[in-house]
Amino acid sequence: MNTVFYGVVEEEKERNLERQELYQKEVDALPKGSVRIKQVGDKKYYYRYFRCGSKMKSEYIGNDEDKAEEVKKLIAERKHLQGILKRLKLEYKQMCKVVKE
Repeated sequence: MNTVFYGVVEEEKERNLERQELYQKEVDALPKGSVRIKQVGDKKYYYRYFRCGSKMKSEYIGNDEDKAEEVKKLIAERKHLQGILKRLKLEYKQMCKVVKE
């Protein structure tokens, strides 16, 4: 019975690693950082700020509010996927502990 249990845990570990790889690829493809607005007079300019190493960088998005909202959604999606990835890594650690015992 124990061998069946450990076999199932090993299979689940492999599936977990595959899912981690897929989610990591998705996270890497999405933009990171946050969107900020600079207002000069009546006009609004949108920038994406993000960390590159130890430096903060900015990328001009434009003055289109819809485009800025789209970038915000992509950043939110990245954060959501990072949360899932974090849980997968925690589950993997727990499965490794079970198999070692």
